[in-house]
Amino acid sequence: MPNIVPERIEEYAAAHTTALPPLLEELIAETKREMGVLAGMLSGQLEGTLLQMLVASLGAKRVLEIGMFTGFSALMMAAALPDDGTLITCDVNPQAIAFAKRYFARSPHGKKIEVREGPALETLKTLRGPFDFVFIDADKPNYGSYYEAALALLAPNGVIAVDNVLWSGNVLDPRADDENAQAIMAFNRRVQEDARVTNVMVTVRDGVTLIRKAPAAG
Repeated sequence: MPNIVPERIEEYAAAHTTALPPLLEELIAETKREMGVLAGMLSGQLEGTLLQMLVASLGAKRVLEIGMFTGFSALMMAAALPDDGTLITCDVNPQAIAFAKRYFARSPHGKKIEVREGPALETLKTLRGPFDFVFIDADKPNYGSYYEAALALLAPNGVIAVDNVLWSGNVLDPRADDENAQAIMAFNRRVQEDARVTNVMVTVRDGVTLIRKAPAAG
């Protein structure tokens, strides 16, 4: 995945961000070996640490993740949860799920993580809120549907974080046949025009939008 910011700046930022624990460094290395080009789906040190800090700052006890991949972001967020906290994570890829569960079993925070296998939209119908934090990083054409479901499950002061909102910069000049870019652009417009929320798009990794419910009028 091409960097949005220059590589040397990315490296400098990483060098001035809290280092990852050895288990997560191992997870990243194995993901790169086993998953090939798909390893670009990892959220990585900068974004993972941002997610962890957001979860900690919110004092979150319940987190929902839509799109788990090999479990890096789930473990980063779970580390910020209290011992009685819960992170529910959704994925459809049996290979990725088996991979992630191996690392969950080795982490002291893995006991906080519940994996739901199957289409996330079906899983979301079975869940009850509120969730203090929601991270969306799954198939792009369904981002709008994930967003609506997440907003309905979100705690009043909760936050939704959405990954890949810059789509490697392709949102600036998308091809008409790039379904993912078109879906991301439609999602970005939807959030920006949604009077129910306040939002900020930040240029971390491939772009992350943070969303909160708008204060009640009055």
